[in-house]
Amino acid sequence: MKKIKITLFLLVLLSITSCDDFLSEKPDNRTEIDTPEKISELLVNAYPQDSYFDFAETMTDNVFDSGLANTLRKNEQNYNWEIQSETDTDSQAAYWDACYRAIAHANKALEAIEQLGSPKSLNPQKGEALLARAYSHFMLVSFWSQRYNPATAAKDLGIPYVTKPETTLITKYTRNTMAEVFDFIQKDIEEGLPLLTNDYSEPKFHFNKEAGKAFASRFYLIKGNWDRVIELSNDLGSKPVGRLRDYASYKLNDFQTQNMRYADSDEPTNLLVASPESYYARASYSGSSGSRFFLSGTRYNEIMGTPTNIFGKAWQYSIYSRNSFITAFVPKFYEYFKYTNVTANIGNGYLAEVLLSNDEFFLNRIEAHVMKGQIADANAELEYFFATRTTGYNATTDKLTEAKVVAKYPVIDNEYTPFYTMTPVQASYIKAIAETRRRDFIHEGMRYFDVKRFNIVVKHEIINKPTNTLVKDDKRRAIQIPLHASSNGIESNPR
Repeated sequence: MKKIKITLFLLVLLSITSCDDFLSEKPDNRTEIDTPEKISELLVNAYPQDSYFDFAETMTDNVFDSGLANTLRKNEQNYNWEIQSETDTDSQAAYWDACYRAIAHANKALEAIEQLGSPKSLNPQKGEALLARAYSHFMLVSFWSQRYNPATAAKDLGIPYVTKPETTLITKYTRNTMAEVFDFIQKDIEEGLPLLTNDYSEPKFHFNKEAGKAFASRFYLIKGNWDRVIELSNDLGSKPVGRLRDYASYKLNDFQTQNMRYADSDEPTNLLVASPESYYARASYSGSSGSRFFLSGTRYNEIMGTPTNIFGKAWQYSIYSRNSFITAFVPKFYEYFKYTNVTANIGNGYLAEVLLSNDEFFLNRIEAHVMKGQIADANAELEYFFATRTTGYNATTDKLTEAKVVAKYPVIDNEYTPFYTMTPVQASYIKAIAETRRRDFIHEGMRYFDVKRFNIVVKHEIINKPTNTLVKDDKRRAIQIPLHASSNGIESNPR
């Protein structure tokens, strides 16, 4: 069922006339978007059609030097926090372009809605366009700017926040400040959230109501608005039974089925699913040159082994390996390959990815409880989360307590340094949640958000070379602006 659903979605996506054509032409040659149906088709492309998983994950402390003889140039550049010289699929530049293309489609949809008189019947499309625009800008500022800090946001470099369709062939943009970018994102989120609907034939491929709230909770977590995160997540409750990922059932499936299930739109935890062009699964799982800097088979125990379980039991995650355990991985990715020339055996690969889930949403809620000082609530909810991932969990004996968390995750001076202050107890819980998020979203690049906002030091060891360290407040934490963008006048990040 999953394979059929994803395949059909991709075929629909690829069969729609490319909106990029009219967006790159002179205004008088552009296709007219003058019906609700055309607006809905336009919004199919309001999501990034490239993936950030590869480069984001490789910049984190989830990745080690496996020692494989060769590697892709961009894999090594990501590992060393260098600007990438390549601009192909899965590169930093490709994702930058994909986000701004998605923003262009969202802006064109919003303009068309306005030109049609903004009828209430188009509120769902308007809400989706606003959330899609906010999402792409949020992802851009998360990678290409330094971390958000309200004390310095008014002068820190953000990214260009684009709210209107381009009307000239070459438009010059300047970077907004971080404060301006975050204000724009918040405005789009709050205006768009009430307009969202679940009334789609395939709601998981759109910003539906739950996906919108999950994204908003990620944004407000970065801002430190704990009350808003809790408010947004109240529908989950303290025990979202049947709404988190069921890893125990995954282990009953074969390897391929586990890959296919992970991003299945039928999985209750998955809230927003995408199918960008990507070859990340191949490089990761084949043990090819693309995976020298990946999760090492000799180091995965530090992140996912039994010693990391607070109950002292094995985790439910399935771990596979290649090359006699040189690299290790959790099955998460299914690639759909669309042939453009069957005879020549060439085409394009598309990867099913989960962009937003209840798993992240629930962890955001728990973190907000901790920062509000609601430790009892955090204990109950974090214990429930662990229960869904622990083999042989016993509700009677496996109890989460403050003493256990503090002992398991002792405070290390200057380890986690967000822009806000934390008590020692809060620091232990935040570390516990960050390590949980790290483990749960392994390979998906999510760890980079925590590395950045908590200012975590990352050491990348390189065989026969000095260790490369990403120190606190390192300028390399903000990815360098792609060369083609800086050549067009966008200010580069300082180095």
